[in-house]
Amino acid sequence: MIDDETFFAWIDGELSGPEAARVEAAVAADTALAERARQHRAFRQRLSGAFDALLEVPVPERLTAAVRPPAEVVDFASARRARSLPSLPQWAAMAATLAVGVMLGTMVPDRGAAPVEAHGGKLYAAASLGHALETQLASAPAGDVRIGLTFRDQSGAVCRTFTQSAAAGLACRDQDRWQVRGLFAAPEGQASDYRMAAGIDPNLAALVDSTMAGEPLDAAEEKAAKDKGWR
Repeated sequence: MIDDETFFAWIDGELSGPEAARVEAAVAADTALAERARQHRAFRQRLSGAFDALLEVPVPERLTAAVRPPAEVVDFASARRARSLPSLPQWAAMAATLAVGVMLGTMVPDRGAAPVEAHGGKLYAAASLGHALETQLASAPAGDVRIGLTFRDQSGAVCRTFTQSAAAGLACRDQDRWQVRGLFAAPEGQASDYRMAAGIDPNLAALVDSTMAGEPLDAAEEKAAKDKGWR
């Protein structure tokens, strides 16, 4: 039996020697595992292609200054050589974090109506977005926020995708609030009618894939979760 941690370590090339050979043999002998490995490799290849251009974009000085250590100088080239590439979930999380930072600077000129707010070093849904995540079912859309998928992450927390006129994103339950895990701008020229029904943003799809455990909740399960306070 190959557990998920070992399987993904093998997919990411983190195993070697007898352990790698053992997993490879197990995957070769199990058609379901072999298909799972094929799908994850194909997905990682698509994800890498989607984010390669993003990784080449220089980070604005005002953002790097906010996180720059006061004294220590880090040789990023050496650090990159010393570490292997991040796994698929890490790629998605990195891209989502960058997207949130970019979006915050462009979509919320009116602070009182901002869809997200910072608290304790985290970003949380606010205003109409927070209300929609808390009260709206995917089967009963209303207002300018539409809910797409509802599912649980690896920790068991409820997560929900959403779209607004100018963005799509993912938020997960953090105690009694919705922490925004990723926020992505609508494609240029589509902001006025951007909807989940038109197809999920590929960056958001990647983040969902790296976050979701199991299958999305169906309508009855979603309602039951809402009735329990999204527990």
